[in-house]
Amino acid sequence: MPANVPNVKLSNGKEMPIVGFGLWKVDNATCADTVYNAIKTGYRLFDGACDYGNEKEVGDGIKKAIQDGLVKREELFIVSKLWNSFHDKERVKPICKKQLQDYGIDYFDLYVIHFPIALKYVDPSVKYPPSWTSEADKVEFSKTPLADTYAAMEELYEEGLIKAIGVSNYNGALILDLTRYAKVLPQCLQIEHHPYLVQQDLLNLTKELGIAVTAYSSFGPASFVELDMTSAKNTALLFDQQDVQAIAKKHNKSPGQILLRWATQRGIAVIPKSNNPDRLAQNLDVCSFDLEKEDIEKISSLDKGLRFNNPLNYGLPVPIFA
Repeated sequence: MPANVPNVKLSNGKEMPIVGFGLWKVDNATCADTVYNAIKTGYRLFDGACDYGNEKEVGDGIKKAIQDGLVKREELFIVSKLWNSFHDKERVKPICKKQLQDYGIDYFDLYVIHFPIALKYVDPSVKYPPSWTSEADKVEFSKTPLADTYAAMEELYEEGLIKAIGVSNYNGALILDLTRYAKVLPQCLQIEHHPYLVQQDLLNLTKELGIAVTAYSSFGPASFVELDMTSAKNTALLFDQQDVQAIAKKHNKSPGQILLRWATQRGIAVIPKSNNPDRLAQNLDVCSFDLEKEDIEKISSLDKGLRFNNPLNYGLPVPIFA
């Protein structure tokens, strides 16, 4: 492997690479090649979801890499997510099996509840990939509580269809509630995490409970500017922040590498993406150097509690972070 990527040890003993490749907004036309090239570059963790609409193409890239002898299935760590419209308990296993079929694999290394909100079921034969809206083209909720959905996730875990359970976009109250009903605590929490949204109290709670954390949107507003999100367009890019640039210059690294190392040095996994071969390698090489304590503190001091991946920012009436 070109870059030495350490693992995070999950609470069940499973090892998860601390740097992976995020599959959100990876174009279908180039997705298989992108995944193949990422594996060639050294990536072993791939973070997907059914609502990304590219799981078959991801599977094609993985299959080709395995056939060409670049990697074995057991060397990969494949992550996918349960979408909101499949929260009803009886819907969880069928959609997980469909996603596994799309990938062409027998199990997910980690399967994650994508958002802590249950939407009305839409059959995949009617609309797939799924979205925030129902067949009536509006946001409609299901009455299924999160505890029921989580119990169905535990069944997948017991059956070996998934090797670890994850939750995403959960706050402290939801995690504390989860500890009351879970037979098996989630091994991983995935959250938006960057210097503008540090969420230190939540990180402290997960550490106390032995739950690993994966950060998404590590570059803050950059991912959301291209979605024409007003709050992102009105926020200075983290790459351009004076302190981030100064620290990058000091370590002879790119601003992106500094932002990723800020997370990984604190034990938080990251899942950046890039189509640029040089940046692919750079993003993977974020554990071979250390930031100084004052570097980390300076970057953390940029915290504004600023969340971009909020349904309200997309004009959706789903105030889950209210």
